[in-house]
Amino acid sequence: MPSNLLNQESAAMMVDGFSGRTCESEGQWNHIKKFLERSGPFTHPDFEPSTESLQFMLETCKILVIGAGGLGCELLKDLALSGFRNIQVVDMDTIDVSNLNRQFLFRSKDVGRPKANVAADFINNRIPGCCVVPHFKKIQDFDETFYRQFHIIVCGLDSIIARRWMNGMLLSLLVYEDGVLDPGSIIPLIDGGTEGFKGNARVILPGMSACVDCTLELYPPQVNFPMCTIASMPRLPEHCVEYVRMLLWPKEKPFGDGVVLDGDDPEHIQWVYQRSLERAAEFNITGVTYRLTQGVVKRIIPAVASTNAVIAAACATEVFKIATNAYIPLNNYMVFNDVDGLYTYAFEAERKENCSACSQVPLDLNFCPCSKLQEVLDYFTDSASLQMKSPAITATVEGKNKTLYLQSVASIEQRTRPNLSKTLKELGLSDGQELAVADVTTPQTMLFRLCFTT
Repeated sequence: MPSNLLNQESAAMMVDGFSGRTCESEGQWNHIKKFLERSGPFTHPDFEPSTESLQFMLETCKILVIGAGGLGCELLKDLALSGFRNIQVVDMDTIDVSNLNRQFLFRSKDVGRPKANVAADFINNRIPGCCVVPHFKKIQDFDETFYRQFHIIVCGLDSIIARRWMNGMLLSLLVYEDGVLDPGSIIPLIDGGTEGFKGNARVILPGMSACVDCTLELYPPQVNFPMCTIASMPRLPEHCVEYVRMLLWPKEKPFGDGVVLDGDDPEHIQWVYQRSLERAAEFNITGVTYRLTQGVVKRIIPAVASTNAVIAAACATEVFKIATNAYIPLNNYMVFNDVDGLYTYAFEAERKENCSACSQVPLDLNFCPCSKLQEVLDYFTDSASLQMKSPAITATVEGKNKTLYLQSVASIEQRTRPNLSKTLKELGLSDGQELAVADVTTPQTMLFRLCFTT
């Protein structure tokens, strides 16, 4: 065969190398047995070689993968080929053409179909004995009973809000007896994240190690444009999209009162896209596309396939360590950077005693009695350690549960909006008063204690 044809054939095999079906053989897990049936210089001090660990992986261990995108596809592949057969995957997205360059479980014929379903079918067909159960839903659609069934949960998400919600769910599952944490209620969370050529992998033991909210400052800040530029002097296509998102959407209410712009709703994005084109035409700005519009609305950071592969491999390795207890897991945060060369660094993120998510006591809010409720609301949203999105604030006033402000329901928002201009004293709040705050970043209601300052 001519060399050029041989190279073409080899390239085709590499591109589609994961699409053929593997036959289960007697020695399929020999590579895993080498780790689990003999000791070594790097094994856990308490590890005892046996055949039971492999059987636990193959038959018992239940893994939940959150996300079936760039990281999720890599995770599902790595976990399935490592011997984990009982896997469930949750993803609310459908496949777009732009996904195909890196989310290798998908093909052109799959565009428009749910990512979770296609990814599960691919893995199940490719790896005999593996059972991946898909869920084309939001993580918020499941209750505690669903999450409690898993031994380990792995996140491959591109949303900090979703990470924080998952973090809050696992914290809500913890059981304390006389103030002492029951280790049996801990479900380890392995979290991976990528940003271009940078990434991180971390191991979270809820209630024991630093949680997601303990380290919010480590996440990259969102890019915000000055309002004066957006409203008066747009120069970039992003300015046009932000104008529509921030000003036109709440003004025109294209889908009704109280409807929040959903970056995953094609109709919403299409509306923003068309208005952004009109805005761009007014100022002779080019470059507004549907994909750019969705990227700005969802704060999407361009993904790199190689970074996804590295971080997913690191996460899958940590799952293997914890499931088998064969090796000491990461403690507890690893960063990866291959912008200039290759750089990795591991460190221990420390747990915050005053973390709003994992601390066991209400956090203090230091405000003057003459402070307005708007100032408290701004603190919840602007504080680097809280970063709430749409907090709903309630309190017990004169023996009655009172909603001070709620943004997500239009009728209640309109009724409670005047409270924002009132002082804490005018609202009947007192020193030591507890405020209950709900937000989309967590399934739990967070408690804060007012501490009046002079």
